[in-house]
Amino acid sequence: MEVQTLKYLQTQLWGSEQSFGVLCAVNVGVDDCSSESDVIVVPSALDFVSQDDMLTPLGRLDKYAASENVFNRQMVARSLLDTLREVCDDERDCIAVLERISRLADDSEPTVRAELMEQVPHIALFCQENRPAIPYAFSKYLLPIVVRYLADQNNQVRKTSQAALLALLEQELIERFDVETKVCPVLVELTAPDSNDDVKTEAVAIMCKMAPMVGKDITERLILPRFCEMCCDCRMFHVRKVCAANFGDICSVVGQQATEEMLLPRFFQLCSDNVWGVRKACAECFMAVSCATCQEIRRTKLSALFINLISDPSRWVRQAAFQSLGPFISTFANPSSSGQYFKEENKSSEDTSVEDKNRTRDEEVPEDAQIRPEDVPTDPTVCNSSVKLEGALDPDIGAESPRKPPGDSSLPCPLSSEPHQEAASNEDAKKPGTCRSASRLEVGASAQDSAPLDQELYNSFHFWRTPLPEIDLDVELEQGSGNKLGPEGLEGTPEATAPASANITMATRKELEEMIENLEPHIDDPDVKAQVDVLAAALRASSLDTCDEASEAARRAPQDELLGCRLDHGTAGPLTSEAVENMESALRYIHDDSDSGTSGGFSPDEERRAKVQDVVPQALLDQYLSMTDPSRAQTVDTEIAKHCAYSLPGVALTLGRQNWHCLRETYETLASDMQWKVRRTLAFSIHELAVILGDQLTAADLVPIFNGFLKDLDEVRIGVLKHLHDFLKLLHIDKRREYLYQLQEFLVTDNSRNWRFRAELAEQLILLLELYSPRDIYDYLRPIALNLCADKVSSVRWISYKLVGEMVRKLHRAVPPTFGVDLIRELVESFGRCPRWSGRQAFVFVCQTVIEDECLPMDQFAVHLMPHLLTLANDRVPNVRVLLAKTLRQTLLEKEYFLTSASCHQEAVEQTIMALQMDRDSDVKYFASIHPASTKISEDAMSTASSTY
Repeated sequence: MEVQTLKYLQTQLWGSEQSFGVLCAVNVGVDDCSSESDVIVVPSALDFVSQDDMLTPLGRLDKYAASENVFNRQMVARSLLDTLREVCDDERDCIAVLERISRLADDSEPTVRAELMEQVPHIALFCQENRPAIPYAFSKYLLPIVVRYLADQNNQVRKTSQAALLALLEQELIERFDVETKVCPVLVELTAPDSNDDVKTEAVAIMCKMAPMVGKDITERLILPRFCEMCCDCRMFHVRKVCAANFGDICSVVGQQATEEMLLPRFFQLCSDNVWGVRKACAECFMAVSCATCQEIRRTKLSALFINLISDPSRWVRQAAFQSLGPFISTFANPSSSGQYFKEENKSSEDTSVEDKNRTRDEEVPEDAQIRPEDVPTDPTVCNSSVKLEGALDPDIGAESPRKPPGDSSLPCPLSSEPHQEAASNEDAKKPGTCRSASRLEVGASAQDSAPLDQELYNSFHFWRTPLPEIDLDVELEQGSGNKLGPEGLEGTPEATAPASANITMATRKELEEMIENLEPHIDDPDVKAQVDVLAAALRASSLDTCDEASEAARRAPQDELLGCRLDHGTAGPLTSEAVENMESALRYIHDDSDSGTSGGFSPDEERRAKVQDVVPQALLDQYLSMTDPSRAQTVDTEIAKHCAYSLPGVALTLGRQNWHCLRETYETLASDMQWKVRRTLAFSIHELAVILGDQLTAADLVPIFNGFLKDLDEVRIGVLKHLHDFLKLLHIDKRREYLYQLQEFLVTDNSRNWRFRAELAEQLILLLELYSPRDIYDYLRPIALNLCADKVSSVRWISYKLVGEMVRKLHRAVPPTFGVDLIRELVESFGRCPRWSGRQAFVFVCQTVIEDECLPMDQFAVHLMPHLLTLANDRVPNVRVLLAKTLRQTLLEKEYFLTSASCHQEAVEQTIMALQMDRDSDVKYFASIHPASTKISEDAMSTASSTY
C-alpha cells in the first residue's frame, strides 16, 4: 500500500520552487474493505490549490523578487504594471509596489534592469492616470531610476533608459521642474571631461534629442553652453560628430539670435574638422542651420562655407553636400514674393479685379491707385494717353512725398522679387521731380480710356512676363520727334527730358543682350515681339554717349518741372510710329548679327551670362547646374542626378519664373537622363513645376517633356498619371484637348498584371470629367470607362463603376441631355443584356452606384434604368440575383422616393422583391427577406457576400 502511494506521488506531483506554486498535500483514499486489491482514488487537477492563489499581489511580488532564478525576477519586472492595476484602489499598496520597484532597480543582473526600464514608461502613464491616488509617484520613485540608468555600466541598460527618457518627455510625463533639477544636471555631469567616452557621447546625443521637447528656455540655459563646449571636444571626434549631426535641431530650438552669436562659430569649426565624418554630418544638416539665420549671413558666410564642403577632398562629404545643395538653395526663397498663383480660365475680369483689390487692400494701398503689371506701358519712352501719371494730376505731390515711405511708391506685384529693382524704386522715390514708369498710375480717366485696359487685363504674355528693367529714354528718338511736340511736350525743354532719363535705372548693353536672348525663343508671340522691339531700340540708344549729359541735366531740373514728363494725345502718335520703325530696323540688325554667328548658337560666355541671376549666390547655382555633368556621377555619386531632379521644383520656386532660363537646360538634360529613376522623379513633380512657371512657360517648356513621359516606361508614366488632372487643368483648353487622343494609351502597359496602373487611370478620369465638355466625355472618356468596367481585376472594376456613375451625372446635367440618354442606353445594351453573367453583374453594380451617389434623380432612374434592372430577377445565375436582391433591399428601398410614393415603380419593386423572396437559392431569399439593419448576423452575411460576389 505504501509503495503504490509513493509511485502515485512520484508520477502526479508537479511543479517546483521555480514555478508559480507548489501543489498542496494529497489525501489518498484507500478501500480498507478490500483485501485482494487496493483502490487508489486519483484526484482531479482542480482539487489542487496553488500556493500563489492564496498569496496577495504584494506577497507574490516579494516571493519572486527574492528568487535566485533570473527568469523569475524578469517576470516580476514584466508583471509590475498588472500588479499595480490590482492594487490601484489602495494607496498604501500602490506605494508599496513602487518601493519594491526601487529595490528591484538595484538588481545585479543587467537583463532584469533592462526589463524594468522597458516597463517604466507604461508604469509612469498609469501613475499619471491615477494621480489623485498616488501623487508624485513618478517623480519620487521612477524618475531617479531612469536618470541613474543613464550612466549604467551595461550598454543595453543605458540604451533602454535613453529610450524611456525620450518617451517620457514626448508624452509630457516629466514635470518641467524635474527636467531642470533632476534630468539636465545629470546629463551635464555625464558630459564632463573626465566622464566615460561612451557615456559622454550618448549623453550629448540625448541632450540634442530632448532639446525640441523641453523648449527654448531650458535649452538656452542648461543645454546650450555644454553643447558649445562639446563641439570643441579635441579628444573625441565621436562627440563632435554627434554635435554636428544634431546641430540643426539645436539651431531650430534656440532661434536666430543664439544661433548667430553662439552656434555659428562652432559650426564653422565643425565644417573644417579634420575628420571627414564630422564634415559630412555638417553638410547633412546645413539646410536646418541656414533656416535659423538671417538672409545676409546666409548669403555672405554660409554660401562660401557650403562651397568648401562641395569641394571637400572626401567623396562622402561631397556626396552629402550635393544632396543638401538643393534644400540649401531653397532657403534663399523670399516668402513675400514666392507666392505664385495661376490664372483661372473661366474667371471673369470682374472677379479678378475684385481679387486684386482685396489683395492690395491688405497691403494698405489705396483702391484708386490699383494697377496690374501689364497695365504699365512696356515702352519707357512712351506714356499712353489713357494712363496718367499721378504726379501730373496732383500738383501737391512734392509736398506729399516726404510723408510717404519709399515702399509705398512701389506697386504690389507677385513677380517683382528682384532686389535691384526694389533698390531702384527706393532711390527714385527719394529724388524730387522724377518721372518713373513704375510710378503709381491712375487708370480710367474716361470710359473709353479704361476699356482697352480691361481687355488687356489677362494678356497671357504681360500677366506672366518677367519684369523688365527700366532703361534710359531713347535720346535719338526724342531728338527726332522733338519738332512734333507741343509747348508742353519735349521740344524746347531739354531740362524736362533729363529727369526722366536720369531717374530710370541704367541697363548695360550686356544686360539688354541677355534679355533679348531670353525673349527670342518666344518671338512668335506678338507681345514678345513688342518687348524685343523695345529692348532693341534701347540697345541702340545705349551706344550713344549722352547718358552723362542727361544725368547732369536731371540734377539741375527743378521739382516743379515734373509736369513736363506728361505726353498729350497729339504727341504720342507720331512718337510711337517713328519709334516702332527704328525698333524694327534695330531688331533686324540684331537678328542679322545672330545669324552671322556660328549656326545661330551662343558662345560659352554668352551661355554662362544667360544663367546669371541675383536671387541666390551664383556659385551655388553653378554647382547645382553641374550636378547633371556625367563626371559628377563618377567622382561624387552615381545617383547625383536623381538628387538634382528631386530638389529642382524647390530651386525653381526660389529663383522664380523670371529666372527659369537658368534651369531650362538642366531640366531638359534630366528629362532625357538614362536612369529611369531620374525621369520618374521629374514625372512625379512636373505638375508642381507647372504651377511655379505659369501657363506660358509650361506650354513652351514643360509640355514637350510631359509628352515624352507619356511614352516612357510604366515606372515613369505612373508619375505622370498620378497627377494627370493637376497638370492638364493648368493648360489652355485647346492644348488640353490634344491629350484626349492619348488617354487610350494608358490602357496599354508593359506588364498586363500591373492592374494598379489601370486603377489609377480610373481615379484620374473621375477628376478629368470637370475639365472637358459633354461631347468630349462621350466621345473619348466613355469608351475607356466602359473598357475598365470589364477589367479582370475587381479593384479596377469597383473604381470604374464610380467613374461611370459620375459620367452619368455629368452628361445628364448637360444641355441637351442626349449624351446622358445615349450612355444609359449603351450601359443597358453592353452590360444589362450581356451574354456573360459578369457583365450583367457589372450592370447591377453600376445601378447600385448611381443610386447610392444620387447620380440621377430617382424619378429619372425609375424611367431609364430600373425596368432593365428588375428584369434580372429572372437571371439564370444566382450571383446576379443575389446582388440584385441586395441592391433593391439595402439601397433602392432606402431612398425616400420609393418609400413615400405610391407609383407603379414602387409596385414593380415590391413585386420583384417578393419574387426574389421565393427564389430557389437560399442566399437570394436571405438578402431579399432580411432588412439590412435588423441584426448583426445580417451585416456579417452581407459583408461575406460582398467579398464573394
